[in-house]
Amino acid sequence: MNTRQLIDLAQQLRVDSVRASAAAGSGHPTSSMSAADLMAVLMARHLRYDFERPHHPGNDRFVLSKGHASPLLYAAYKAAGAINETELLTFRKLGSRLEGHPTPQRLPWVETATGSLGQGLPVGVGIALAGKRLDHTGYRVWVLCGDSELAEGSIWEAAEHAGYEHLDNLITIIDVNRLGQRGPTRHGHDLDAYARRFQAFGWHTVEIDGHDVDAIDRAYAEAESTAGQPTAIIARTLKGKGVASVQDREGLHGKPLPDADEAIAELGGVHDRRVEVPSPPAARMLHAVRSGHLDLPRYELGDKAATRDAYGQALAALGTARGDIVVLDGEVSDSTRAEFFAKEHPDRFFECYIAEQQLVATAVGMAARGWVPYASTFAAFLTRAYDFVRMAAISGSGINLVGSHAGVSIGQDGPSQMGLEDLAMFRAMHGATVLYPCDANQTAKLVGTMAGLEGIRYLRTSRGDTPVIYSPTEEFPVGGSKVLRASGKDRLTLVAAGVTVHEALAAAESLDREGIRARVIDLYSVKPVDRTTLREAAEDTGCLITVEDHREEGGIGDAVLDAFLDGRPVPRLVRLAVRTMPGSATPAEQLHAAGIDAESIAAAARLLVEMAIVP
Repeated sequence: MNTRQLIDLAQQLRVDSVRASAAAGSGHPTSSMSAADLMAVLMARHLRYDFERPHHPGNDRFVLSKGHASPLLYAAYKAAGAINETELLTFRKLGSRLEGHPTPQRLPWVETATGSLGQGLPVGVGIALAGKRLDHTGYRVWVLCGDSELAEGSIWEAAEHAGYEHLDNLITIIDVNRLGQRGPTRHGHDLDAYARRFQAFGWHTVEIDGHDVDAIDRAYAEAESTAGQPTAIIARTLKGKGVASVQDREGLHGKPLPDADEAIAELGGVHDRRVEVPSPPAARMLHAVRSGHLDLPRYELGDKAATRDAYGQALAALGTARGDIVVLDGEVSDSTRAEFFAKEHPDRFFECYIAEQQLVATAVGMAARGWVPYASTFAAFLTRAYDFVRMAAISGSGINLVGSHAGVSIGQDGPSQMGLEDLAMFRAMHGATVLYPCDANQTAKLVGTMAGLEGIRYLRTSRGDTPVIYSPTEEFPVGGSKVLRASGKDRLTLVAAGVTVHEALAAAESLDREGIRARVIDLYSVKPVDRTTLREAAEDTGCLITVEDHREEGGIGDAVLDAFLDGRPVPRLVRLAVRTMPGSATPAEQLHAAGIDAESIAAAARLLVEMAIVP
């Protein structure tokens, strides 16, 4: 396309953004209009993409970080022939693929769900890193950001990571339209303010007029030829460009144009130009070869081992068996034990440093490219990245997250290091699997199982050594549990997971000496939970005690209650959990202070049995 045709294409993208939003009665047309020239030049001259083969290994990848500008994205799809006129006008309607913010669940050309601002660039970094170190097919990653989202700290985690890794296959386009949702952005049209920040992280920067298609074309070409650095193209634009009544005016964010027909006429009317998107180069993805044999570590009954150690050793074995496994860590791999994988498979280990948002975003980006990521840090620190996990679930991303040092049982480090909310966090996540093993063999098996699951998978590991109570040949299906003690005379059931399984077993031994038989269930699958076994225990014993090294809200106690939400009678239930703010103490002292050690469990059991026999 020549200059005139590029200008016309940009106007068409503006018109179609206005039309889609008008048909929906909602949307963000003005945010779309500011970036129309940037998108037109990208589509016509620089994005190498086969819309009929979205999984082509040579395709460039495009991420719309400012996801609210989805009308622009859908207008571009229409111009490329990927969707038609009829579908464009279904924007934001029930059942439409064209949602208010784009998701890969609905559209095969979308790399990741966006809309929570500040996430597109971090995920783009993950995709670019996969391209550089794993895929080796030469694709570029283009990310279109808004200026408002540059206030997010996650943007600068991503900028530093990209600069450190010299991701010259990553090009970020900043649509600096000056206006946010409620008024001007922090830096307005000061392009140099943004350039200085990116340059500080090792980026090449280009400042342009974002409505000059020739300048845009030259900037893209410069970015493509830049070696050893990612490039940020910082474009001065006007929100609502092309329509005098809305251009560069406040108070119009997220609203259809007041008079769509008049605006469309001012923009030159409705057109149906088609753009020939450049074809991707021939490329072949060298798919990872699976050996088919997973030789997991084995631990002897009666030995002691930390579940975090078993995680690291199982992960290294999984990496040997499967070449598609990648591991990421947040600079705590010596504690999470991800270092075991790093030593054996350094080419597939990625250090993300203490930047948990970027840790999860990188995993999401790599999963989008077909890799199977395991990302680990302390359970407590995953709270920083919770919004990234939430958006990963919206994307339908398949990632494995592992939180170590969970609960008060870590001991003297104190509450800042104790993951006490993580089970609740991940149980609330749509489609998530939540696993909490209690011994090394169980951990190793679950680590292997996670690789084949869908959606978000979370594994909780513990710091201290715990007894090995399962044989290496034992199986642990997701959604199952293990009944460790049972008899026909059980008067109550103790339900535990992780470290509290061993406390529950010790409590059951103590109670047995007093003539009180207690069933013990290891609820290693916290979500999905084993409703059948829990209901049988309730019917047989009538009394349940849940014990968890976690806050009372949202953890194992609530998971157990899920088994009784079908209208059947709820058994007598006592929930033992961490209710106080811990300090520094030994692991044994911490468990006792929280009321979740064997002595506390036995005391609660005696009281429950006593109450149960009162007429």
